[in-house]
Amino acid sequence: MEYMTTAQIREKYLKFFEEKGCKLMPSSSLIPDDPSLLLTAAGMVQFKPYFLQQKHLEPPFIGTTTVQKCVRTNDIDIIGTTGRHLSFFEMLGNFSFGDYFKEEMCKWALEFSTDVLGLPMEKLYFTVFEDDDETIEIWKDLGVDPSHISKLGEEDNFWRAGPTGPCGPCSELYYDQGPEVGCGRPDCAPGCDCDRFLEYWNCVFTQYDGQEDGTLVPLPKKNIDTGMGLERMAAIMQGVDNNYDTDILRDLIAVGEDLSHKTYKQDPKVDLALRIIADHSRAVTFMIADGILPSNEGRGYVLRRLLRRAVMKAHSIGIEGAFMSHYIEKIVELMGSVYPELIENKELVDRIVLSEEERFGATLKQGQVYLEEALDALDGNVLPGDQAFVLHDTYGFPIEVTKEICADRSITVDEEGFGRCMDEQRARARAANVDDTDAAWSTYGGIYVELLEKVGPTQFVGYDQLETTSLVQALVHDGQAVDKLEAGQEGEVVLNITPFYAEMGGEVGDTGLIFGSDANAHVVDTKSPEAGLFIHKVVMETGALEVGAEITASVDAKRRACIARNHTCTHILHAALREVLGGHVKQSGSYVGPDRLRFDFTHFEALTPEQIAEVETLANSYIMQAIPTTRYETSLDDARNSGVTALFGEKYGETVRVVEVGQFSRELCGGCHVNNTAEIGFVKITSEGSVGASLRRIEAVTSYGALDYVNGLEAELRQAASVLSVPMADVAERAASNLASFKELQTKFKRTQNAVADDGVNAMLEQVAQTPAGYPVVVAQVDVRDPGMMRNLWDVVRSRMAAPGAAVMIGIKDDKPILLAAGTDEAVAAGFNAGAIIKTIAPLVAGGGGGKPNMAQAGGKDVAGIPAALDKARAELGIS
Repeated sequence: MEYMTTAQIREKYLKFFEEKGCKLMPSSSLIPDDPSLLLTAAGMVQFKPYFLQQKHLEPPFIGTTTVQKCVRTNDIDIIGTTGRHLSFFEMLGNFSFGDYFKEEMCKWALEFSTDVLGLPMEKLYFTVFEDDDETIEIWKDLGVDPSHISKLGEEDNFWRAGPTGPCGPCSELYYDQGPEVGCGRPDCAPGCDCDRFLEYWNCVFTQYDGQEDGTLVPLPKKNIDTGMGLERMAAIMQGVDNNYDTDILRDLIAVGEDLSHKTYKQDPKVDLALRIIADHSRAVTFMIADGILPSNEGRGYVLRRLLRRAVMKAHSIGIEGAFMSHYIEKIVELMGSVYPELIENKELVDRIVLSEEERFGATLKQGQVYLEEALDALDGNVLPGDQAFVLHDTYGFPIEVTKEICADRSITVDEEGFGRCMDEQRARARAANVDDTDAAWSTYGGIYVELLEKVGPTQFVGYDQLETTSLVQALVHDGQAVDKLEAGQEGEVVLNITPFYAEMGGEVGDTGLIFGSDANAHVVDTKSPEAGLFIHKVVMETGALEVGAEITASVDAKRRACIARNHTCTHILHAALREVLGGHVKQSGSYVGPDRLRFDFTHFEALTPEQIAEVETLANSYIMQAIPTTRYETSLDDARNSGVTALFGEKYGETVRVVEVGQFSRELCGGCHVNNTAEIGFVKITSEGSVGASLRRIEAVTSYGALDYVNGLEAELRQAASVLSVPMADVAERAASNLASFKELQTKFKRTQNAVADDGVNAMLEQVAQTPAGYPVVVAQVDVRDPGMMRNLWDVVRSRMAAPGAAVMIGIKDDKPILLAAGTDEAVAAGFNAGAIIKTIAPLVAGGGGGKPNMAQAGGKDVAGIPAALDKARAELGIS
């Protein structure tokens, strides 16, 4: 058995199955084309339409083969502690959709393992489902020693998509790494939790349709779904007993050794940190390169958690500051030739990761403060589990780091309580997301799947025609297929040919009319709930539509033209933003309607007014050059090789549509566009702002929308000019002049207030009386309309009293009494108690309040009670 690199194994596998008749397909994005999935976690995800018989391979291909990039994080806390678990991994797969089955698969799996990889037969072990005698006989016929075949139960060797649906037995191939890496038990065998028997290939035989009563009905076409862990096979072929010692991951661990000045395999804690950083950095790099951005929910949260966990581990071994760029550089070097999106998006990955590292630096400090405060406030020597969970979940502190910090102060952590919090979080996550591979088989909108199977895909002619004759293929009302839609009803219409564009890629669906000899329906929207199937949402106005009727389908031409102008303008804005801000700018979402457009893009700071103006000017210069646009179809590979921009995170088929605007914009796009940029008129950017970390949004209008926007601003300006009695050109100057005058008046008003207050102080000082206790006090109604001003008044009175004393004051604010009692320390020592006085007099003004002996406040509702309240205060103080 000779040494093989990861790249060699990958190449040999794909070549082997290509030669068997399988079509080589590219890895799909980590963002699955399935809303029920969070991340792509298995090779079969992209082939769901084939397994469901919605798509078919053209001869001579009998299946497909891929190397699929995958991310799974359900075992994130185990990563690094074993040699098997990874958050990012590559899955080698081959798939059949009814053209070959068990016998071929078993034969080829053994042939590839022994003849291509050179694995010794005596080292190979096989598990099968306990009732699958057919597969056992196949392995025996291929020369496998019966003692190397084990039967396992449904939990291990029977795959189900869910309670019902596609399912079948599976057979797993294991490699014996030797007793020295095992558990030592005499009954150790494949399926044991130790590392001795390493599962490297799982062959799923999807041959049944599971029923609700538990019975298994044979599928009309039997399928093959296999997966071989590339990293696990690399470990076998490179003579190491864990994934982290294979060529790619070991090179990434070396990056950590250089940065930390520590050596791998000398300290278990350091080893764990180096493994986690190597693994997580790879996952982070691939996720961002596929269009996933950090956030606090969904896949963005998974990304952020992986990145922060890597940073925490780096800090624990002495790597300070931003460091991930070193890992990104190495990952691109090692894997960029296989995954060109890493090279294309490297600058973006670098910038986003750096931004997150800097953001987390501040969060990390806050977490340390939180922990220190929690430990200082601790009553005992055990940190509660919920506080440890806050550190883990909010601040990114792994539990082991919290335990280490606590141990330095002889404090333990309630790990059981922490575990309960983690279990609750996992339960919430399971409720929110369907599990990995199983969910890949789930489907929804059953009526649309049935319609697609029954009538086939809709022919779209709307790029060139806005009106065409067509046949009604199907009708839907209240979620059920019907034969007729009548006047007044709402429903959905499926046509064999349509000019209506269905909502996708950010562009809204077309509206218009469907009419025939005895029917007139208003199309209010067009959707595509299943790939290839167009659904026209209609309101029946007159007559009735029946299945099989010949009709005319007519798109609202003016609305479509506005949509096309806005869509082409998003491409122009994209090009202008990249020229002004830099090549790191990538589209990350859009909305294209008839009235406006929205364009989301990756960038790391707010645009300055000057930058916005520059982008707008550049975009309008392109528009006003009256540049023709070109649209054509080509292969995805040819488009990429020619430098066409693929939208960030978007998924494409083998044949793609390219939209070119002159020499400055070439993008893959299936939307509707103008024939010449001059049709856009002009573009006006209406807003720019943040919609997430490293993500900005521009909103803009074109053509009629831009004209309406500018006319609206002009009307506002004209109205302001009329109010100010100046020409429109002088509005800004007059507004600035008026503002200056207003500020000057405000200053004069404050001076007048101060003067009045000063006169009020003099009047109050004339009312000072001596209490029996020997300190001076003033009790008075004051002309003050604010509690803060009343406190300021007390400060002035106190400073101008002949001796330290006290005061009781009542003012009026909004026709309601406000009360204040205050005294100096000397007056309080002599017996003055502001809180007691306020408590006594407040009821007389229908109020309540209180405070400390040196100051107390209250509010009331009855101004008529003010004289009585003042008299009561004087009586309490012993003055007349």
